[in-house]
Amino acid sequence: MTYSAELTNRLESLGITEGCKISVETDGKTYTGVLMPHHEFSAPDVVVLKMKSGYNIGVRVTEGTRMEMIEEPIIREKKDVEIEEKKGLPTLVLIGTGGTIASYVDYRTGAVHPALSTSDMVNAVPEIREIANVRAKVLFSIFSENMNIEHWQELAKAVADEIDNGADGVIIPHGTDTMGYTAAALSFMLGDVPKPVVLVGAQRSSDRPSSDASTNLMACAQFCTKSNKAGVYVVMHDTSGDDSFAVHIGSRVRKMHTSRRDAFKSINTVPAANIDKDWKITLNMDLPSKRDGKVIVKEGMCSKTVLLQYYPGMDSALFEDVFMKSEGVVIAGSGLGHVNENMIPLIEKAVKNGTIVVMTSQCINGQTNMNVYNTGRDLISAGVISVFDMLPETAYVKLSWALANYDKGQVKEIMRTPLAGEMSERRVF
Repeated sequence: MTYSAELTNRLESLGITEGCKISVETDGKTYTGVLMPHHEFSAPDVVVLKMKSGYNIGVRVTEGTRMEMIEEPIIREKKDVEIEEKKGLPTLVLIGTGGTIASYVDYRTGAVHPALSTSDMVNAVPEIREIANVRAKVLFSIFSENMNIEHWQELAKAVADEIDNGADGVIIPHGTDTMGYTAAALSFMLGDVPKPVVLVGAQRSSDRPSSDASTNLMACAQFCTKSNKAGVYVVMHDTSGDDSFAVHIGSRVRKMHTSRRDAFKSINTVPAANIDKDWKITLNMDLPSKRDGKVIVKEGMCSKTVLLQYYPGMDSALFEDVFMKSEGVVIAGSGLGHVNENMIPLIEKAVKNGTIVVMTSQCINGQTNMNVYNTGRDLISAGVISVFDMLPETAYVKLSWALANYDKGQVKEIMRTPLAGEMSERRVF
């Protein structure tokens, strides 16, 4: 659907095009914002404005409505500007992958683009240049839902190359929706990495006044340069304000809210560290220290691994091909790690056929324990592996990684062994 002929003529006569900042006065109220593209869900006499708050509103234009063009569209250009390095400062490398932290709205089309140049992000937070020399490059420019195994592998090798070439830390701007998966993948692929590797995202894009992009990025830089710790982490807001940030272990973090700035939480553990508004870092546990050394990358990943969520009435006939054709299956079971009894014969058949089946729980906190009820004991007898309090998505990533890097006879023991802080054998929360 397009504008009506009358509204189209009025906009053209005023020189108003998409991306212009305009004011619209109607029914005694004045609205000021950027004109967004018209779409099929809007009536032909409605203009859509992006307000200063970052939200869109629709305003119906009538014969008595007054409109005025305030500013012409802003054309965004990607520019990579070389900045002279300062002696004595540590070196951080930003490896851009896309996502909201690097996104902006193109007001000519209304589309959210997945990346400005990574150097634009650095230049938007000039304070970083006071604590570190920063190099930046864009490895991918995609939304995180499009990340896959091949992207994880390429990213792991890129991180290793930067650390092996002298970087004191690597920051990875990433879309938030699947950031936990990528953090888990890097945790296993990079192993005992000698420098900090920190993934960071934003819940609100940089064109919004409430954006968390720059403060999250600055918190990452502070942790990388001041904590003297190594490992794979995720850094995001810890509150809805700008007064606290959490450093999460990469294999223990989950996005818990669709839009809040403090959406990310450590599951079954406390955050590895907290950072306050004055950039004071408080460590909450023992973490590996920075050291010299090369990165040993094990980037192999089995693509024939699946993650399934159990639901009441789950029909084994629908999933027979999945179990029989997969190298590994992770089940997010109910409670302590259960499925209905009709699934057990299929699981046993798949295990005998060589499929590794791992049980996790849909519950946010706590751990699996299949020794309590008959169903759990039957699953153990069928050959299912319990992985205590490991997150289902982490278990999926770890199983994919283990199947590609170890003999099948070793995989069961690997899955039961903590390698990257991903699990605890006793209940903590």
